[in-house]
Amino acid sequence: MPTDIKQPAFVLVRPQMGENIGAAARGMWNFGLDRMHVVAPRDGWPNQKAVAMASGAGRLLDEAVLAEDTARALAPFTHVFATTARARGLTKPVLSPEGAMQQTARLIAEGGRVAVVFGPERAGLENEDIARANAVINVPVNPDFPSLNLAQCVLLTAYEWQRAKGSAPLERMELAGSDWASNLEIEKLATHYEERLETAGFFFPEQKAAGMKLNLRNLWSRLPLTRSDVQMLHGVLRQMVRWKERDE
Repeated sequence: MPTDIKQPAFVLVRPQMGENIGAAARGMWNFGLDRMHVVAPRDGWPNQKAVAMASGAGRLLDEAVLAEDTARALAPFTHVFATTARARGLTKPVLSPEGAMQQTARLIAEGGRVAVVFGPERAGLENEDIARANAVINVPVNPDFPSLNLAQCVLLTAYEWQRAKGSAPLERMELAGSDWASNLEIEKLATHYEERLETAGFFFPEQKAAGMKLNLRNLWSRLPLTRSDVQMLHGVLRQMVRWKERDE
């Protein structure tokens, strides 16, 4: 079995198609999750269709814990989330995948053992399964078509786990071999443009010149410029000046 327990286990309850089990394994491993439990799979275990679909994530299937029923599968865990797309008439906290995985990260940091339960493809979890969960995960999908494929639901929840543990930044910048420009480099670029624009008579009328220069400086400071960007902008201005002088 995997040695890293600082992650939730994903429990597939009575999955029907081997292909979906394999795709779920791939979705889990995409985001570093490798604790899979399988409860009473319809087509038996091991399942060759699951193996074929799992591709590079086949190890999760080899190490998956097989259980006869939901109660046995959930016995080791201290907190359980059940995924469902519809109201079940049970009084339970209902969380989004994002909220559930944030709570999962906190629980695991405190020493808890967390399981996320996914139901079979045809109709999802039964009320008897959900009754064993501490809370429900409900994905805010189109109410006219709320059913998610098993592997899709696993993938979505695994992604939110990655975000919750801080491994998925909301945005990052690819610098393509360059570095961010320093304040000094930005200052020299601003001065270069200001001097050339002054010569060209851009700052007109005179009473507005100070405000125009201030706005131009503010523009440069707002732009996320790399050193390559700065060099290119210097070059653009030099070439325009040379072209103007040649034309004259």
